[in-house]
Amino acid sequence: MNDPVKADTPQKKAPARIYSWFNKRTGINSLMKASLDEPIPGGARLAYIFGSGLLFIFISQVITGLCLALYYVPSSESAHTSVAYITKEVAAGQFLRSLHYYGSSAMIIVLVLHFLQTFIYGSFKGRRELLWISGAFLSCLVLGMGFTGYLLPWDQSSYFATAVGTNIVGEVPFIGQWLTDMLRGGDTLGTLTLSRFYFAHVFLIPGMIFLFIGLHIALFRKAGPAGPIDEDPIHPKLPPESFYPRQVIMDMAFALLIMVGLGILAYIRPVELGPLANPANTQFIPRPEWYYLPMFEWLKFWSSRMEVFAVVGVPGVLALLFFLLPFLDRKLERRPWRRPIPLLAVSIVLVGMIFLGFKSHLDDLRDHSIAVQLAFQDKQAEEYTKAPFHPSMESASGQALSSAPVNPLVAKGKGIFTSNGCSGCHGVDAMGTAAAPSLVGITAKYPLPKLTDLLHHPNPAMLAGHMPSFDLSTPDMAALFSYLGSLGKSGGSAPVAAAAATPSATPPAPAAGAAPAASPAKAASGKPAPSGKAAGPQSASVTAGEKYFQSQGCIACHGPAGAGTARVPPLGGIVAGLSDQQLSTLLHHHNAKMRAGGMPPFTGTPAEEKSVIAYIRSLAPAKQAKVAQKPATTAAPAKPAAAAPAKPAAATPAKPAAAAPAKPAAAAPAKPGASSAAIQAGQKIFQSQGCSACHGPAGAGTAQVPPLKGLVAGLSNQQLSTLLHHHNAKMRAGGMPAVTAQGKDMQHLVAYLKSLGTPPAGGAAPAAKAGAPVSARPASAKPLSAEARRGQQIFQQHSCETCHGTGGVHGTVAAPGLAGTASVLPAPVLENLLRHHSIQMQEGGMPLTNMNARDMKALVAYIRSMPNPNSGQ
Repeated sequence: MNDPVKADTPQKKAPARIYSWFNKRTGINSLMKASLDEPIPGGARLAYIFGSGLLFIFISQVITGLCLALYYVPSSESAHTSVAYITKEVAAGQFLRSLHYYGSSAMIIVLVLHFLQTFIYGSFKGRRELLWISGAFLSCLVLGMGFTGYLLPWDQSSYFATAVGTNIVGEVPFIGQWLTDMLRGGDTLGTLTLSRFYFAHVFLIPGMIFLFIGLHIALFRKAGPAGPIDEDPIHPKLPPESFYPRQVIMDMAFALLIMVGLGILAYIRPVELGPLANPANTQFIPRPEWYYLPMFEWLKFWSSRMEVFAVVGVPGVLALLFFLLPFLDRKLERRPWRRPIPLLAVSIVLVGMIFLGFKSHLDDLRDHSIAVQLAFQDKQAEEYTKAPFHPSMESASGQALSSAPVNPLVAKGKGIFTSNGCSGCHGVDAMGTAAAPSLVGITAKYPLPKLTDLLHHPNPAMLAGHMPSFDLSTPDMAALFSYLGSLGKSGGSAPVAAAAATPSATPPAPAAGAAPAASPAKAASGKPAPSGKAAGPQSASVTAGEKYFQSQGCIACHGPAGAGTARVPPLGGIVAGLSDQQLSTLLHHHNAKMRAGGMPPFTGTPAEEKSVIAYIRSLAPAKQAKVAQKPATTAAPAKPAAAAPAKPAAATPAKPAAAAPAKPAAAAPAKPGASSAAIQAGQKIFQSQGCSACHGPAGAGTAQVPPLKGLVAGLSNQQLSTLLHHHNAKMRAGGMPAVTAQGKDMQHLVAYLKSLGTPPAGGAAPAAKAGAPVSARPASAKPLSAEARRGQQIFQQHSCETCHGTGGVHGTVAAPGLAGTASVLPAPVLENLLRHHSIQMQEGGMPLTNMNARDMKALVAYIRSMPNPNSGQ
């Protein structure tokens, strides 16, 4: 029988034998000894923990990043959906994402602390120049990781902040445009931008960081620790202490403290995800991450002429001094009080950056309009994060593409919601705006009878928000209720608000002075649109200035007729106290708020500048806008004929007895002499001016405005022309701007209005029903294919008709018609033009067209289906 003691001996020696086997083949024993027995002059200290802390945070970022990459899809169609899935569905997904997000900020903070400790201790002295330079490169790579990672969620804040950042890069002389195109993968932000940022964030920059970390550690081991402040950096004299165990314990305690702090922060305040990026949203105010705020604020102090100096000059000099610090501070003296000049210089830069960061934050709080918009954006992100996840694919246009069958009742309800102007306040997907709350879940709060009663009789809160009453029929109310009930759920025909809605602010407004500026809902509320134009003909200079104002896309920020938006107050009040010379100077040399808002410099000719100033002068200040709300009876009309006509577009139809004309002949129908050509010319003017936005297609009326046929029937041509130039009280209260048509254009418009309800020569189709989709296609045009019909819906959802006119066929004063122009381009050329705008399109203020391939193909099909007027179609 074997001795049991001898039998146990080989088992006890097995771990040692395995370790010895690995050691002989890898040399792990000598590696561990070299790592842990590193001598530290003067012994272990808490001041030395930041370098190890940085290494730990980077490893933590790699681990959490790999976990997130398992679910992330780097494309504009799926990026936001995949992040929403991580945040809302993956087990501990929001916690992991929060750890990764806060870890990037923690890395910046520890990096600054490591730099300050190294600088104050003078640890870069004594043959450690390359060690310092490698650390400087690592600092730049860490900032690059923050910049490239910020875009990946593809929500509103990340999209617009990255757009601003890439625009700043474009200010670099000679190669700026090339750098911007390289980062974006083209002229605009899209899938190529995402894939490039993803590649840089996940592969390129981390690989370079690993490389420089290895180089940094090798150089550190070569030069050795510098020791405390009073130590000789070349020939240490203080007794050394090995790295293990005291310094290892301090470093591990610091790493544990960071891990616990990040975990608590990620659990208590998880990171939110905002709505899907909507490039057409002109109201969103972008703000970068806190560590880029000083640079953001710094640029506000410089005019457009000095942008190159602000972007490249000063930051470039500071970066160069940062890299060359060991060569500038060459003395071996390490005590900071003996190095006053370097210490003062670094203190000035550091305090300046802190000051700029806090000033940017305080400026946002002090500016009421910006503070309100930023608070609204935060609330949007909070609501979107809390909303349940729905597995529907999102398009870059902000719509949810569901494979579920379309519910006809829901589709009809969405049409009622849109045609009644509800989206003007509640948002295109009823997710709410700064003017009105979200309607998601409203049907759970109010049953159908109660909601119907609320629409008929708004409560005080609704009345305070200028909510009009709506008297919908029972079938229409049932359809609207079905649509509201579908919000936040998949499978409806409407976009899924909780998963993909991108509630933008008010859609782009029609051209100033062309179409009614207020949405139908606003018009019905009796709240006038602040249009400053005086009744009657405008001067040629004002008209030219108005056209330039529209052509440059100024209404995107300043609103129609300069009436202001959530970001910018009305222009009339801003310029009231400025002389023409001061206004001219301000157009060319923007102040800090104008630069912070991203306003481009004025590039027009002196004649255009003069006309723009004249137009801005014509805009009414706020106090004049209030006067416009008073009834017209307080002032005598310009002409007697203007006092007696029937109530126009914004009013309810007058009774026949009240509509007696001034002359017996005025009650007669339209003159038979009105030619078909004149009527067609008037119809084009009606469409190009965007009148159908409130009056409905072919003047058939909407829920807010009755049909024009009954309103103009009792008016003579002269009375109607006078009324269009000199509005009565109800027209002004409805927000209808003065009609600027003159001469033959006014005659053609009057001829068209008088012809409404009477089939013109040639047997044209009768006017469409109120609320029906507007179509400017002639009857002889070929019917739309299924794909083109889908493109037409996309065209309307993106409010393209606001500038390009009804159906996009004829155009407006803000943008040309697409029939016979863009419609004749080959499909690849047209798609490339939509994705990468020409200079003329950019100067015209056309927003970015970021959408998925399926949406783009449908949109191209619709534009190419437009009839070519030159071919006689």
